[in-house]
Amino acid sequence: MHRNRLSVSFLPALLFGALQLFLEPAAGAAEQIRAAMSAPQPEAWWTERHERTVARIRQGHVDLLFIGDSITQGWEEDGRPVWNAFYQHRHAANLGYNGDQTDNVLWRLQNGELDGITPKLAVVMIGTNNATRREDPPEETAAGIQAILTTLRTRLPDTKILLLAVFPRGFSADDRLRRVNQAVNEQLPAFADERQVFFLNLNRRFLDDNGRLPEEMMPDALHPGERGYRVWAEGMEDTIKKLMGE
Repeated sequence: MHRNRLSVSFLPALLFGALQLFLEPAAGAAEQIRAAMSAPQPEAWWTERHERTVARIRQGHVDLLFIGDSITQGWEEDGRPVWNAFYQHRHAANLGYNGDQTDNVLWRLQNGELDGITPKLAVVMIGTNNATRREDPPEETAAGIQAILTTLRTRLPDTKILLLAVFPRGFSADDRLRRVNQAVNEQLPAFADERQVFFLNLNRRFLDDNGRLPEEMMPDALHPGERGYRVWAEGMEDTIKKLMGE
């Protein structure tokens, strides 16, 4: 009887230990795909921009969405003249936020930025900050992009989605972060079903014949200047017309 009582007393500890062994791989797996787990940026300006965006979305009359990071937000700055010429008449909304990674975009889309609208087209370009802020491996960044596409398809089933390759960065062709983005881009065509989701790689348009990124295209080797935004818009125009049914 004494031996049995000891066995019973150890049973909870044994069960707890076994449970830990079972859960630890799952926790590790979750850690590996933070890029696909929604999270806001903990910055006041970011929250304020999100609130303004939600207020704009609530007004309705949105036919075209641009979803991304500071490169997309830049349509409001250096890209403004090009935006006015190409997208203002299309009732476009800018859902680009400085510093956003895939998980930040995912949080925004799940918290009001898609509510009550049925745009004809959503243009998505995201992932370059994953390579720097958290140094996500390319496959994890791609998983985050896939999670964004899943959210868009679920919440906007009647909206076409144009997924863009992550833009080149770094002036030289062998820039380390550009290679990371290229590794992400290699995985993206598989996400396009050619019915609702379409993939477009515009990157060659930004580069010279030697693969260098001209300074006049992206002055800081990351964000387009006005010329870069014009190249972006012109490169998408035929595809946008087709997907919006124009």
